[in-house]
Amino acid sequence: MDPIEIIETVKECIVQVVDKLEQLGISIDEIKSVGIANQRETTIVWDSKTGEPLHNAIVWLDSRTSDLAEQSIARTKSRSKDEFKQKTGLPIHPYFSALKIKWLMENVDAVKKASQEGRLMFGTVDTWLIWKLTGEHATDVSNASRTLLLDLWKRKWSCQLCEFFGIPPEILPQIRSSAEVFGHFFDGPLQGIPIAGCLGDQQAAMVGHNCLKRGDTKNTYGTGTFMLCNIGSNPTISKNGLLTTVGFQFGPNSPVVFALEGSGSIGGNVVRFLRDNFNFIKSAKEMEPICRSVGTTEGVFFVPCFTGLYTPYWDPTARGTILGMTQVTTKAHICLAALRAVAYQSAEMIEAVEQDLGDTKITTIKVDGGMTANVLFNEIQAEIIGKVIKTPKITEISGWGAAVAGGIGAQQFSLDAFSSREAPAVTYMPHSDEHRRSADLQRWKEAVKRARGWAESAK
Repeated sequence: MDPIEIIETVKECIVQVVDKLEQLGISIDEIKSVGIANQRETTIVWDSKTGEPLHNAIVWLDSRTSDLAEQSIARTKSRSKDEFKQKTGLPIHPYFSALKIKWLMENVDAVKKASQEGRLMFGTVDTWLIWKLTGEHATDVSNASRTLLLDLWKRKWSCQLCEFFGIPPEILPQIRSSAEVFGHFFDGPLQGIPIAGCLGDQQAAMVGHNCLKRGDTKNTYGTGTFMLCNIGSNPTISKNGLLTTVGFQFGPNSPVVFALEGSGSIGGNVVRFLRDNFNFIKSAKEMEPICRSVGTTEGVFFVPCFTGLYTPYWDPTARGTILGMTQVTTKAHICLAALRAVAYQSAEMIEAVEQDLGDTKITTIKVDGGMTANVLFNEIQAEIIGKVIKTPKITEISGWGAAVAGGIGAQQFSLDAFSSREAPAVTYMPHSDEHRRSADLQRWKEAVKRARGWAESAK
């Protein structure tokens, strides 16, 4: 991913939005602030003198740091991926930014040289945008919590972790709350307008869904699957494979709200795989009719873990597999098994959340993302997870959450004023038998066992 393309696309988007507003008779003077919702973990490094990127962005799903993760785990006292989990809420895993930074510093000459000469800067996508639009080197606490370098308890960069991963603390951005002025646009049609809100995309979706109370849960189906459950101001460290992450902090003097997160590598990418690799469908819209044509998988299970498994297994050696095929298996059965795989993954996440929370049962999940345009998929979620599923009529829920953060940061309204509004949604009720759900989920777990360790065994 080219960082220059990212910023140029954002600038072009701003121009188009301003033009559209003018067509609607809305003046730029009415824009009081801008909020950012960004892809988390994705790592960008650049030269502080020139402002130019030193390498392409390494995206969150990139697994090139798998060997580096194994080496890092071997260097810990416990020889465990969870060595720093009590401090960061995260396991040592290729997913997070620290290993991506380390890989760049070890493998890219321009990055090495910039570091030696004190010119190296790091940021996730939010930081890159803020730097290029305002000149400030800053991030918010929700994005910082995804780097594997943040001390959750102090909300500061950890000197211990920077030293362990060999990352100079001076390349890291300043950490701010999710709702305050990060800087002002220094040129373009929004010149002088503040960026006053910033959230990782999944945290922005949590806010957009109005998941502001303990136990409120949302699930986003993008390339992967991301479930966040609000756990309030006490950062519970998961014992069941979940991540503990910062949800949001609306103002530097406001309390930090935390979340338990299930991060899944299986999501919309499986639909893309069926389209581009297997040629089973020509577009995502064909998934629903082809799946409805069979109604059952006839015992087929598809575990599409193309880059390993995330929550709750954290196994980068897992690889995709299809089980249970017979002579009657068709592409329709495999397509349906793919949809069910995404829902099974979510069911495992909810199971882990309820085990960690103990006293709190999840009754409703608010969902968004491209896959939720598929009505059958929403019905499958309710059936497999056994919870009420709500899909909001606002489709760009992360953008809505970012706008809320920007409004609060610019003191245009309060969190209380926003929280009293519940977005209209379509509701899907669970009608499946609990015994059947449990048996199906256990069968899925058996299929997952077959997929695990495959890349390791091939070495």
